[in-house]
Amino acid sequence: MKRFFLTLAVAALSLGTRAQQLSPDSISMYDEIQKIEVVASRATSKTPVAYTNLNREDIARNNYGLDIPSLLALTPSMIATNETGIGIGGTSMRLRGTDATRLNVTINGMPLNNPDSHSTYWYDTPDVISVVEDVQVQRGAGLSTNGTGAFGGAVNMRTSQPQTTFGGDATFSYGSFNTNKQAVHIASGLLGDHWMVDARLTHIGSDGYIDRGATDLKSYMLQGGYFSDRTTVKLISFGGKAKTYLTYTGVTKEEMELYGRRYHTEGQYETSHGPYVLADGTHVDYYDDQTDNYLQINNQLIVNHRLSDRWTLSATGFYTYGYGYYKQYKDQRTLLEYMNMGIDDYSVEADMIRRKIMRNHTYGVNGSVAYTASHLSLLMGGSYLYYTCPHWGDLEWVDGYGKEQIAGRWYDNDVNKQDANLFVKAMWQPVKGLSLFADMQYRYVDYRAWGVNDNFDWETMQMQPINVDKQYNFFNPHVGVSYLLQDRHRFFASLAIAHKEPTRSDFTDRYMFADDQSEPSPELLYDYEVGYEYSSPNLSLGANFYYMKYKDQLIPTGMVNDSSDALNVNVPDSFRLGVELSAAWRATNWLTIGGNATFSRNKILNYVDKLSDSPTYEQNLGTMTIAYSPSVVASAYLDVHFGGFEAVMRTQHVGEQYLTNNEIETLTLDAYTVTNLDLGYKLRTRADKSVRFGVAIYNLFNAKYCSNGYGYSYMWDGVRYDEAYYFPQAPLHVLANVTFEF
Repeated sequence: MKRFFLTLAVAALSLGTRAQQLSPDSISMYDEIQKIEVVASRATSKTPVAYTNLNREDIARNNYGLDIPSLLALTPSMIATNETGIGIGGTSMRLRGTDATRLNVTINGMPLNNPDSHSTYWYDTPDVISVVEDVQVQRGAGLSTNGTGAFGGAVNMRTSQPQTTFGGDATFSYGSFNTNKQAVHIASGLLGDHWMVDARLTHIGSDGYIDRGATDLKSYMLQGGYFSDRTTVKLISFGGKAKTYLTYTGVTKEEMELYGRRYHTEGQYETSHGPYVLADGTHVDYYDDQTDNYLQINNQLIVNHRLSDRWTLSATGFYTYGYGYYKQYKDQRTLLEYMNMGIDDYSVEADMIRRKIMRNHTYGVNGSVAYTASHLSLLMGGSYLYYTCPHWGDLEWVDGYGKEQIAGRWYDNDVNKQDANLFVKAMWQPVKGLSLFADMQYRYVDYRAWGVNDNFDWETMQMQPINVDKQYNFFNPHVGVSYLLQDRHRFFASLAIAHKEPTRSDFTDRYMFADDQSEPSPELLYDYEVGYEYSSPNLSLGANFYYMKYKDQLIPTGMVNDSSDALNVNVPDSFRLGVELSAAWRATNWLTIGGNATFSRNKILNYVDKLSDSPTYEQNLGTMTIAYSPSVVASAYLDVHFGGFEAVMRTQHVGEQYLTNNEIETLTLDAYTVTNLDLGYKLRTRADKSVRFGVAIYNLFNAKYCSNGYGYSYMWDGVRYDEAYYFPQAPLHVLANVTFEF
C-alpha cells in the first residue's frame, strides 16, 4: 500500500509539471457544464420543494472519518443511527421517521440504494464523503429521481470535480477507540489544454465503542476527464473493501446493567474453559471472525454537452459490482435445517461456522435533455437499471464432520430486477417572481426472485421456497407553485403523489409474523407541502408544513430478521403531519447562531395488530403512533470563525420513539440530547495552500444514550413478554485531524 501511494504521488507530480492554467471565463464555463449532470434531480430556489444544501465546506468540517449519515444529521428532520457507537461501520439514518429503505440516495444521478433491500450500506462505499463535492437533502416525496422511490426524502450527491490546477491533500485522523484515518488525494490539473486526472486512496479503521465492533475500510477514487468549451466526458471509478465485525445484535437494558454498555452477543459461545467470565460466572469465548466482508466497485461514464445557449444534454452509463459474505459462529444448531448435509433427525445438533454470500451486478444508463429560456425551462429524460444477484450459503466448519460431509449450498436463490423511468419537468414564470412547476414521472419495476431461502420451514420440513414475479407501473406526478418577493421572501406549495414497491425482505420474511400466505402491497403517498423562507445577508428563516397521507404504508413492526433487517407490515391508513422550522443569524462577522426543529404527529388510523404472536393479535387498537417516529427532532449550533480559527458547537435533541406500533412504554427508545464540538485552525502557507489542524469532541457532556433499537411482544404459556434491544452510543470521545494541502 505504501509503495502504491508513493507511485501515485510521483506520477501525479510528473503530470503536474505539464499542467496548464484555465482562464477565468473557461473556469466559469467548466463549472457550469459540471452542474448539468445533477440538474435533473436537484431543486433550486424556484422549485416548490423543502430541501437543504450542504457545500464542500460543510463536508470538509465533518470529514474526520465518520460515515455520511453523521453529516446528514445536520439537516432538519434527520436522525443518524449507528451500531458500533461511534458513527463508523453499521450506520444508517431516518428522515421524518422514514427509514433508509424509503430514502432515495444517488451520486451523480446513479442510485446507491441496493435494488433488492432498498437500503444504502455506507460501509460498502467507504469514505464516499471524501469524494463528494456537495449534497442536497430533499424532504418529502422530492423530485423525480432514479432508482428506489423517495418516500420520506432523497439524498442527492455530486462527486468532486477534477481540479483545474495541480495539487492535492493528505489527511490523517486519530482518536478514541483506536479510530484512525489516512487519506491522500492528488490532482493533475489541466493537461494538454483538455485533460484532467484525480486519484484518492483512503484507509479508515476503528476498534469501535461496542466490544469487538472493529471496522476496517479501504477505498479508492479515480477519475479522468476531458474538458472543452461545450463538452465534458468523465470516467469515474470509486469503491472499496470493507471488513466489519457483526454488531447488529442489540443489547437489553438488563444486560447493560449486568455486563456493561459495550456488551453484545455476536460471536459469543459458552465453553467450560472459556477465557472470559461474565458477571454471572458464565465462561465464554468469542469467534474472532464474526464479520461482514464486502467489495464494491462503482463505475460511471458521464457525458455533458451544451448543444446551444438554451439546450444541454447529459448522459451517464454506470456499472456496479459487489461481492460479499458474512461469517457467523452458531452453537448447537439443528443440522436438519441445513439441507446439504442430508440429515433427517431433528435431534442432531452441532456447533458450526456458516457463511451467507451474495454477488451482484448492476448496469444502467441515465439521460436527460434540458431547455432553458428566460421564462421557461423544460427537462426530459429517463433511466434504465438492470440488477442481478444470486444469494447462497455454505458451511465452513461443523464440529464432528469432515469437509466432504458439509460440502454444497444449504440455500440458493436468485434475483433479477429491472427499473425504468421516464420523466418530464417544466418550470414556467408567467410574471416576475412567480414560478409554476410540474414534474411527471412514469416508473416501471419488474422484480423476480426464485429458489430457496435460508429459512427452514418446520411444517413442510423444507427450506423456504421463494417465488416472486411482480411487475409495477407507477405514475408519480408533482405540481407546485413558488413566489419570490423582493428577492428575500420565498413562498411555495406543492402536491406530490409517489408509489413504492416492497423490498425483498417484505416478501421473504412475512412468515415470521403473518399467519396467512398473503403478499405485501405497494405503497402510495400523497405529500402536501407549504413553505416560507426569508433570506438576507445576516438572517435566514424558514418554515415548512407537511402532510404525508399514506395508503398501505409499510411500517416497521419492531421485529427484525436473522440479519437484523426490519420486518414491515402494510397498514391501510396512516399519516405524518408536521412543521419544520429553521433559523440562522449572523450576529457578527465571526459569530453565527442557528438551528432547526421538527414537531410532528405520525399516526396509524384504526390500527389492527396483524402480528400473529402478538398479545393483541387481530385487535383494533385505534389510533397509534408509528414506530421510530419521534414527535420532536431539534438541533442548535454556535459557529465562531476568527482568522484561521473556527469552533462549532452543535446540540441535537431527539424525542422518545416507540419500537413497535402498540405504544408500549417498555418498548421505547428514550429521548436523548447529545452535543458535539468541532475545533479547528487553518494555517495558510505559500501559494495559497494550507494546513488545517482540528479536533472533534463527540458527546461533549457524556450523555448515556442509545440511537436505535428493536423490540416485540409475544405470548408464551399464557405469559406476556416484552423484549427490547438497544444500540448504546459512546460516551465523550475525541477524534483529532490534520489536513495538508499541496
